[in-house]
Amino acid sequence: MTPELLAALTVFVLAILSGFAVISKVPATLHTPLMSGANSIHGIVLVGSMLIAASASDLLSQILSLLAVAFATMNVVGGYVVTDRMLQMFRKKPTASKPSGKTGA
Repeated sequence: MTPELLAALTVFVLAILSGFAVISKVPATLHTPLMSGANSIHGIVLVGSMLIAASASDLLSQILSLLAVAFATMNVVGGYVVTDRMLQMFRKKPTASKPSGKTGA
């Protein structure tokens, strides 16, 4: 195992552990803003995959970069769908007006 690979794996494991520690301490009421922030990161990934696709030179690079664009697009759309569903949980449901039973006399 090369030192570069070992360093990259160390950073990866530390990122997983620190991310889990941060997310586990977030209260449930703040998960919606957290999802919105994650969706902005997904948008950055989509832009990056588009830039890579634009600079792809050979056929394999073009195919892989277009797959990356497709998966990043699905990730962004799915993130916004989940966020919308979470926001619907916080919306007030319309209440049906009940007849008062009073007469006009």
